[in-house]
Amino acid sequence: MWESEFEGKTEFVYLLQWKDENTMTLAWQSFMADKEWKEIKLQTSKLHGDFVNNIEDRTLKLTDFSPKKELLK
Repeated sequence: MWESEFEGKTEFVYLLQWKDENTMTLAWQSFMADKEWKEIKLQTSKLHGDFVNNIEDRTLKLTDFSPKKELLK
């Protein structure tokens, strides 16, 4: 996890590794639909305000010149 400042806002950046895009898509959909996570987020927002204004995701793909090909294993 990293912390970044962008346009006057603090951002938290997470890098997650998946065996393939289908696994990633299904896992992310499951996480976003998780009732417990939604309830925790709602209760935290009531007590402390919104911590998460929006979520952006990006898929990073290795190239032929990527230095760490073992990530594909």
